[in-house]
Order: sequence, then C-alpha cells, then structure tokens
Amino acid sequence: MKVLLTSTLYPTPQAPKIVGGAEVFARRFAEGLVQRGDEVEVIRAAPAPQQARESCNGIDIYSAPVQNIYLPFTEQKNVALRSIWHAIDDWQMQAPLIAERVRAFKPDVLHSNNLSGLTTAIWRVAAQLGVPVLHTLHDYYLTCPRCSRFDKGRSCEHTCTSCGILSYHRKRATHWLSAVVGVSERVLSIHTDMGMFTETPIRTVIRNASTEPPREPYPRPICTTEVTFGFIGRLTEEKGIDNLMRALALLPRDRVRMMIAGRVSDEEQGRLRGLSQDARIEFMGFVAPDDFYRQVDVVIAPSIWHDPGPLVVADAKAAGRPLLGTPFGGMPEVIEHGVTGWLTEADPQSLAGSMLAVAADPHKIDEISRRLIADTNKWVFADVLSSYKNLYEQLREKRMSRLHAATAEAPLGRTIGKGRLIPR
Repeated sequence: MKVLLTSTLYPTPQAPKIVGGAEVFARRFAEGLVQRGDEVEVIRAAPAPQQARESCNGIDIYSAPVQNIYLPFTEQKNVALRSIWHAIDDWQMQAPLIAERVRAFKPDVLHSNNLSGLTTAIWRVAAQLGVPVLHTLHDYYLTCPRCSRFDKGRSCEHTCTSCGILSYHRKRATHWLSAVVGVSERVLSIHTDMGMFTETPIRTVIRNASTEPPREPYPRPICTTEVTFGFIGRLTEEKGIDNLMRALALLPRDRVRMMIAGRVSDEEQGRLRGLSQDARIEFMGFVAPDDFYRQVDVVIAPSIWHDPGPLVVADAKAAGRPLLGTPFGGMPEVIEHGVTGWLTEADPQSLAGSMLAVAADPHKIDEISRRLIADTNKWVFADVLSSYKNLYEQLREKRMSRLHAATAEAPLGRTIGKGRLIPR
C-alpha cells in the first residue's frame, strides 16, 4: 500500500515544532505504517522558505511552500492580517507539490490531517488525479478559522457570520472526499449536524490511542494524607487552566498537590500562581510523559472547549492513571464515571468539589489505577493502524472497481479522461 500523508506540521530534526497532538499522531502513524511494510511519503506545510526534502525513519518528507502572508501557527495579533490570512487559505485552488508527488509516487490513497497552510486544494488536486482522499478530523478547521470553535471564553455552539464567510469554500470542498474519520463521535457530529459530508461515502470514527505508552505503568501507593493531581499539555484558556487554578485556591493546601507539565513563561507562571493563591503547585516545564505520569495520582483535563479527541485521555489510561475530565468534546465518550475516571462540570467550584471528593477516597484511586493496568482489552495504537488500513483497502478496492468499469464501458482505442480517472 502506498500512502501520501499530509499534515500542517510534521516534527523532524530539521523542523521540530509541535503545537498539539495532531502532528504527534501524524508522525507516529506514518512510521507505524512503514513498520508494517507500507510505503509512505509525507507533505507538510513548509516551516521555512526553501525547506529541503528531509528523510526521517524511512520516510521522505516534502515541504509545500505556504502561499500566504505568514506561516501557520505563527502568532499574529493584528486582526485584519489574520482575516486576510484565513481568506487566502479558504480560496486556495492550487497544490502543485501534491500533483507532483501523486504523479511520481502514485499513491493508493491521500490521507490528510490538519490543513492550515496546505488547504483543501490538496483534496481537489488528488481527487482529480484519481486518488481517493481520506481526511481525519483533528480540529474544526472546516468550520472555524481558529480551528477551535472557541471564542471569548466559551465554546461556540453555532458558527458565527465571520467564520461562515472565512470557511465557505472549505465546507464546499468536502465533496472531493472519499472518506472522513472523526477522532470522536462529537467532532464528527458537529460537522455532520451542519450538513457536511453528505456526499462522502464513508463517515466513521477511529478513536485516538496512546502514541507513546509509558514504559512501565504501575499502581500508585495508597496515600491517606494528600493526592497529587497532574495537568499536562498546552496551558491555554480553552484547556481550562484558569478554572483549574481558581479551583486550587478553594482547596485545603494539605490535601491536594498539583503538578503541571507544559511550556510556560515565567510571566505566565506568576499569573497562574496569582489565581491559585497559595496552592501547592510545581511547574515541571516540558518533560517526557513518563516523568510526568510517575509523579501523579490523578490526571486532570479541565477543558472548556469541544476538544475532538484529547491524547491525554489515551495516555493517562495507558499509564494506569485515573482521569478527571469535563463533559466537552470526546472526553465523555471514553471516560466511564467512577470506573475509569470521573466527569465534572468545568467551573472552578465544581472542579474544586470533584477534586476534593476524589482526594477523600484514595482507595478508589488505587482501584481504578489497578483496573486500567489490568485491562486486557486496551485500545492501542496498533488497533488505530489496523482500522485505517481497513479503510485504505476499501478505498483501493472501490477505485479499482471504478477503473475496471470505466475500461469495460469505453469504446476500443479511446483513452479514458486523457489517462486520468475523475471519480466525481
């Protein structure tokens, strides 16, 4: 099987930038396919001008020049410039590097992930050259220029006028897709409820699994005096970090300890400590997941946006750590309250009450931890790979059937579509 995989970011030694879980998934996924014997090429948005081709772990990575006024995931405070950037991204029609690699590599499928900077033009070009296109929904790029459906401290329940205008062509471009995968039921339903993917033959869900399981998960010793909670990831508003700090200010200092892993400036640390008053907090910085999970009893994910499929849930389960989450996005689908973790409302008072209840029952923490470790029916990354491989095979078979049918119907001596199959 030949797979052309695209992702806005794809971390390598020459371009190591990581913003979220999607690019971590993309690299682990591509390398997993290669380990299974598939051929993979990757196209990412060029992280710098004239970025050269790079080979990493048996995969050639090509960088497509970003035809816009600045690079994706570049902080830009000027509202007018951001609007121009999104408008350009929405109107892109050309993807020359995709066309070049489709002709040279001859993939069986194009699998797109995050699209900022690459744009939906990659779908059109690949489909017109006869390649089935599968897209994985890691975010809300197709409905929201910010990709988050989050604004002014709240998760958006409806698409605002500006988002509708700046994502108009993205939604229309979905007719080029042969398959769409949501990393949760919630992220897929948000799109389908808006009338998207009505022409997409395959619509399904493949949940995330831990991309790098801990080397040796083990149960935490029962502690009757204090519980260590842990937060890992981006320290941003939509992730609920401010609410978490305010919740800590409401808790007895001798009962709860907080470990926070993630990049954060000294200035931001000071602001967060101000919100939490004199709570016991340790900022760990950017650390290996193993170093984090070994030091915490309970992982907390206080998101206030519809996080499509947070990898922290999968990683916490793999580490044998119960998770306290909120009823947003994909979390309620994978956290069984009282069995694999707990769900709580996201406001500071509710968070504080739930954290205190969890801390009051360390035997329950130990019980859940041992249950997670002993689970013999874990959803692991190998299952993710197998599920996508099954989809790839379906798409390849449908493509071959169409080719055979087109060949059988064509008059002798006539070339079909000038040597191309245009599936729609």
